[in-house]
Parts: sequence; C-alpha cells; structure tokens
Amino acid sequence: MLDRVGIARAFEIEKDKLRGRLLKYTREAFGILPKIHNPRILDIGCGTGIPTIELAKLSKGQIIGIDIDQPALARFGDTVSKLGLSDRIQVLRCSMFDLTFSLQNFDVIWSEGSIYVIGFDRGLKEWKQFLKPYGFMVIHDEQGDISQKIKRIHQHGYELLRHFLLNENIWCIEYFTPLKELINKFRRKYPSEQILTEPIRKAQQEVDIFQNYPKQNSSVYFIIRKLN
Repeated sequence: MLDRVGIARAFEIEKDKLRGRLLKYTREAFGILPKIHNPRILDIGCGTGIPTIELAKLSKGQIIGIDIDQPALARFGDTVSKLGLSDRIQVLRCSMFDLTFSLQNFDVIWSEGSIYVIGFDRGLKEWKQFLKPYGFMVIHDEQGDISQKIKRIHQHGYELLRHFLLNENIWCIEYFTPLKELINKFRRKYPSEQILTEPIRKAQQEVDIFQNYPKQNSSVYFIIRKLN
C-alpha cells in the first residue's frame, strides 16, 4: 500500500497522462508556424513539461522551460533526463515577472495556460523584447473576449496568423470527464487516504469549477508573429 506521498505521486503521473490527451492541439498550433531550423524556444509556465517535451520532438530545437513550481520542475527534470533530452531542454526555476534573458533571443515564445498570471496585455508587451525580429508567439489562454484579445495583439505590434478554439465540449471529453474518473478511481482504491492528498483535492476543485462554469473553461490558441 502506498503512503500519502506515494499516492500523490501516482495521481500526478496519471493526471499528466490525461494532460497528454491535449497534445494534439499543441501539435496543431505548432504546425501553423513556418519551418525554423534549430529554433530557440522559451516555454513560459512549463509545469511538468508535457507540452515542452512535445515541442522538443516537433521542433528539433533548443528549449528553455521556466516555472516557479519546484516540485513540478523536479519531475520535469527527471523526465528530461530519462528521455535523453538534457542537451536540448533546459529547466529553470524562474518567475515570468522577472525574466532576464538576452533581448531578441528566441525564435518562439510558447505559453500554454500561463499568460493569465501576468495578464494578456502585459505578457504581450513584456515578452516581445525577448523575441527575435519577426519571431513568433503561441498563446493558449482562456477564451474571454476573443475580438478584444485580437485587437490587443495588433496594438502590441504583432500579426495574428491564426487562432482556434477549444470549446467546453472538447475540454469535457478530452480532460474533465477522464479527470473525474481518475479521482473516483483513487477514492475507491485509497478510501482512507485520498481525501487528505493535496493534488487530488486540487483536481476535484478543477472538476467542480468546470461543472459549475463550463463556458469559462473554453480556451483559445493564438499564433502570432512579431512585426519587427
């Protein structure tokens, strides 16, 4: 029988597998970008690195993944080592509020579900300086007012190449229904321990929010290019 730490670890591994179900949309967004030889990519808010590792496979380039969640980064680093990608993926504990990279350093900046932390406008404005001239940014964000976000994209000196929506039905089928099933599986298997395990409690909060406000869980990918 696993202890509480082991239960939490096992749950996180299974949850990451569910997150992998959404990689088809990461691939779709990446496919909109033009071919770039050996691109330098900055993944802001990489977490455990599920999309980051996929980007490494897709791009054949050099990637820096940043986050402030040290346990998530530790798991990400272990995965990078196991996959033999240490020469291509660098994992850094770094806040998006305090980026100190060289200017015009990256071909692509990638942000899956993280720009809300700093704000859509501020992210567009501050991250732009780290892109090479005519570099690209891919943002996966909550849907919000898409027309207003597109307006902001243009105002901050970018060209919108394309955007596409992941509506609540996609999120329900691809992620939240399987997540609810995973939570119930762990509750049945560990009835005396599960309710006290933090990752499972947080996952239940995700499910509850989705069930109460499904339309707020629609999201959108923006694929944009810096204009200079």
